[in-house]
Formats: sequence, C-alpha cells, structure tokens
Amino acid sequence: MCTRQPGVFRNWFRRAKALGWLALGLPVVLTGCGGGASQKKAKDGSSQVLATPSGGPFSPTGIAGAGKAIPGEGHGHQPGAHGGLLISIGSDNYHAEAVFEKGGTLKLFLLGKDESRIQEVEEQKLTAFARPAAEAEAVEFSLTPKPQAGDSPGKTSTFEGRLPEGMAGKALEVTVQSIRIGGERFRLAFRSPGDTHAATGGGMPASLAPEAERTLFLTPGGAYTREDISANGNRVASEKFKGIRATHDASPKPGDRVCPISLTKANPAFTWTVGGRQYQFCCPPCVEEFVQTAKEKPGELKGPETYVAK
Repeated sequence: MCTRQPGVFRNWFRRAKALGWLALGLPVVLTGCGGGASQKKAKDGSSQVLATPSGGPFSPTGIAGAGKAIPGEGHGHQPGAHGGLLISIGSDNYHAEAVFEKGGTLKLFLLGKDESRIQEVEEQKLTAFARPAAEAEAVEFSLTPKPQAGDSPGKTSTFEGRLPEGMAGKALEVTVQSIRIGGERFRLAFRSPGDTHAATGGGMPASLAPEAERTLFLTPGGAYTREDISANGNRVASEKFKGIRATHDASPKPGDRVCPISLTKANPAFTWTVGGRQYQFCCPPCVEEFVQTAKEKPGELKGPETYVAK
C-alpha cells in the first residue's frame, strides 16, 4: 500500500507580470506506488528518490521543462491547453497537466493516452504535501474532485486545491500520496521552480527602481558585508550582468549547480558573493532575492555547496 510522504518569491509574480514575461510550464513526474519515499524505477531496477513529505531528498532527475523530453520517454510534451505541462503516466497510457494559478490554487487535469482526450477517474480526495525549497518541513493539503461538465456521475477529470498559507508563488516540492487511475494507483511528485521564470530573449532588466537597487546591493546588512560589496565590484546586478542573456533550464543533471532561488540550472555568468562565498544564479532578479534574504534573514542562508542537483 502507498504511504505518505525563504519566502523569496513573494514579489516575483507582480514583477514578471509587469515586465511581460511568460511563465514557464510546470514540471511534473508521476510514478507508480512504492513503499516509503516516492521513487522512480530505472530500467536497471534501481530506484531514484523523488521526494519525501518531511523534507527528505528530492532529486531533480526526471523533471522536465516545457517541451523537453522526460527521461525514459521517447518524446517531449508541449505546454497543455491550460498553460501547464503535459506529462506521461504509466508509459504514456495516461497523461496529466498540472497548473499553478495566481493566488495559490493548484489544479490537476487528467488526460488519456491521446492527450486530446479527457480521462475520467473515480472521485477521490487526494492528500498532498508542499514544501518550500528553502525549508525543511512539508505541510499537508488536499486536492478535491472538481468534475467538469460532461463528467459521468461519481467520476471526475479534474482535481483542485489551495496551497498551504504563504506558499503561493514560491518554489515548491509537492508530492501526492496516491491517485487511482484505471484500477491502478500512482504516486505524483513534482517540483515547481517558480511560476515567473522565463527566457527573456535578451538581458533581463532590473526589477527594482535604480535607487532601491543601489540601496540593496551597495549597503551592507545581515550576512551581506562591505567585503561582499567590494568583491562584487561595487556594482548592482543590472550593471554587472548587463547584456547577458538569462535562460532557465528546469532539468539540471546530477552534479550541476542550481540557482538557490529557482532551483533551475545555475549559470556561472550570474555569480554573486554573499557572506564571503560565491553563489551561482539563473538570472539577476534571483540575485536580488537572495541578497535581500541575506540581509533580512541571514540565518536561512545555506552554503553554495548545498545547491547542487542530485
């Protein structure tokens, strides 16, 4: 039987919307039921740990970005009709689309082998766990059946739930205990790198007004020191990284450095010194969020060696 398993994005959605950036598709992985931690079986019979509800290890292996092939699958899936990411369940016997909405609503749409066909399942309450990437504890929440028009009595093709308080817009690790489809039980595990990152097609503009940006980067506070400011060239992020293209890879390989904010693959071009240590990020706004956290909540910082894909 199946068993259960820093507020850094609080301003991201408003900024991304104001700047006209497109949100990334949300990566999702569904695996069969297993005991204990959620696992994905490799062809050689080995297991890869995907997530645990109590803040255990979560491997990015198997997570796919929009339009990228899912490891073990023969093809990639483009963003779905609702703006989420279509993924395979049970060797393409079923599909699902996961969508995070503004305000903290999570929706799960079920589809058939043919991704254009809606998949009905027995009405059931799904127990889920959400854990911010920078925190240790997961918080339980529920996804309840929300039948669409045309669903048969006692059946549903959609589930919906509210993320735990304070988690809307954050980079999260989410697991669902089990879901019954076609007489089988599957485990759902996915990581959201944040719903406001996207390739920009050019250098990313500063998300703060010039005066506020200079105050953030050129004044010490908390774990952010005068030595750090000097090591960063006495410049703000928009100056140091001007003209550098920011891209976001939601499928880092084991051993890759990942951004402390988005947990997407880090770019060594976006390096910033904080607390005497060098961190790599995916884009300038993530540098901004990290420095803000270093100044306001220095106790939440982890070492650069922590941010490596496993």
